Amino acid sequence: MSGTAMDDRQTRPANKRGAARLAAVQALYQMEVSGSSLTEIVTEYENHRLGREVDGEQYLDADAGWFRSVVAGVVGRQRQIDPVIHTALTPDWPLARIEILLRSILRAAVFELANRPDVPARVIISEYVDVAKAFFDEDEPGMVNGVLDRVARTLRPQEVNGTRGMSPAEEPPSTAQDSDGPAPDEG
Repeated sequence: MSGTAMDDRQTRPANKRGAARLAAVQALYQMEVSGSSLTEIVTEYENHRLGREVDGEQYLDADAGWFRSVVAGVVGRQRQIDPVIHTALTPDWPLARIEILLRSILRAAVFELANRPDVPARVIISEYVDVAKAFFDEDEPGMVNGVLDRVARTLRPQEVNGTRGMSPAEEPPSTAQDSDGPAPDEG
């Protein structure tokens, strides 16, 4: 992807977690393409990429702990993550047919939706749509939004479907823990 194509896109400036999400997607992509191990990729990114200039491109300063958590989480839980994505896709687009970069975006986002109840689903979806916009000009960001919305409705129905005001008898069973309040840095 050329620098000018990325520069022309309208995306919000990334915070440290947003930069970590972007780097995690790049690392997951690189792992799948090159066959590199989790340890090799995390070491390379932390020592040579995060917050540094590489080949004339400036990598944003990122939350290294968040980066590690997402990459290691996707690698460790991919067998649970992929079926969740598969059920959110249309039958004519199985996960194996999705381009590697899009699979990496979806896997990272689904990992967070399933394992980070302290971060609102809408924040996670928005951040990963922004990651998709960093790489794609066409329909892909909309597809990411649609798939993640379907996943969030399954994994976090109370939060996403707005059922918090219902009586306990009316509420669907919870699949994620509610936080006691907003996290100090929710994005």
